[in-house]
Amino acid sequence: MSEGTPQSPRPLMVRLSVMMFLQYAIWGAWLPILYPYLLGHVKFSLGQVGSILAAGAVGAIFGPFIAGQIADRHFATEKFLGMSHIVGAILVYFLAGTSDFATFLVISTLYGLVYAPTMALTNSLCFHHLTDRDRQFGPIRLWGTIGWIAAGIAMGQWLALKHTPTGAEAEIVAAAQDAGRADAFLLSALLGLLMGIYCFTLPHTPPSRQARESNATMAALKEVRGQPLVTLFFLAVPISVIHQFYFVHTSEFLSGLQRASDAADQFASLINRLLGVGGIGLMTIGQMAEILVLAAMPLLARRLSRKTLLAIGITAYAARMFLFAYAPTMPAILLGVALHGLCFGCFIFVAFMVVDENTTADVRASAQNLFNLVIVGIGIIVGSWFATAIVGNWATGEDGVMNFTRLFSVPMWIAIACLVALLALYPRGRAPAGETRVQ
Repeated sequence: MSEGTPQSPRPLMVRLSVMMFLQYAIWGAWLPILYPYLLGHVKFSLGQVGSILAAGAVGAIFGPFIAGQIADRHFATEKFLGMSHIVGAILVYFLAGTSDFATFLVISTLYGLVYAPTMALTNSLCFHHLTDRDRQFGPIRLWGTIGWIAAGIAMGQWLALKHTPTGAEAEIVAAAQDAGRADAFLLSALLGLLMGIYCFTLPHTPPSRQARESNATMAALKEVRGQPLVTLFFLAVPISVIHQFYFVHTSEFLSGLQRASDAADQFASLINRLLGVGGIGLMTIGQMAEILVLAAMPLLARRLSRKTLLAIGITAYAARMFLFAYAPTMPAILLGVALHGLCFGCFIFVAFMVVDENTTADVRASAQNLFNLVIVGIGIIVGSWFATAIVGNWATGEDGVMNFTRLFSVPMWIAIACLVALLALYPRGRAPAGETRVQ
């Protein structure tokens, strides 16, 4: 379809919603299982696992700059997306059969360079074609979260059906599930191939020939030195570190909890039947809660100050880590997983709102990219190293068993320190949404 051909909103929104579903299902299929797969099946060291997790973040830092230049100046966005996803599908397919550390590291870095830019480009493609982005983009982006949930539950059920020997000892079950997690890369590769082909059918989105402002990034750097952005950027790295503890360790933590659950525990059995095993299905409860929190955000944003919302998010981070560390029962842990909705919605989502409201229009996009670079790039690199090579090694006993109380207590105290810093440093009296905005 040419750029100038009008299209009714409903078919367009359906097409873009399918795009978002596939975009995040690709990622959600393998990211939650990466740590237990590498550590439990491939037998990499904690330091090596941290390096691999950080490699993807390196791609997230540099990939958007490279892809942005190409898509803005040389290729139509839908074609660039299609090629990127097909290449990404090939790369992630090879991860399933790779056990050499150097090879896995190189492929992970290349995959980060290829996949990370597609997240921003799917957003920009939507914005290019939607007539009312404020009203239409939210429902479309929601399908990305649904895609993540669907992929996670599918993998959990697949592990339960194909890689959980009945009547076997716990060690044998754990080994079988660890090996079965390789199928997550195959599922991601299949979804990536489908997405790559589908992208070529998306509405034509030609490159812009207009030169971008050369000093926009430097101007954005000047603006973020003022309050409240300086405090927000200061907190972004430790919050991202806490976030990484969750995504690195939770799948294996939940897997052990599921295997240890007594078969007579009807609640645990019901959860396992609904969401599967291996931890990945249980983690989708966090995305389900995220949907509810984001749906309530318009009301919350009108009634509560930005500082209050950010404090709620950081408190949820601390509470989740407390439950993981000191209340390892299925109901309490599921509550901790569900707190992901408040963690993401009240801190990450609100933080981007704060950046948008406190920067001038000509540097707003650059400021958003800077914050994304800090929290998705730098924060994940630091968090991956800290959660594995440092705290992970410290919390692992001489018998090789992880002490999860010791492990999760560290991000709990980091979250408490962040909350104190927010309350002390973030300026008071910031108006709720719609009442202040830097022009």
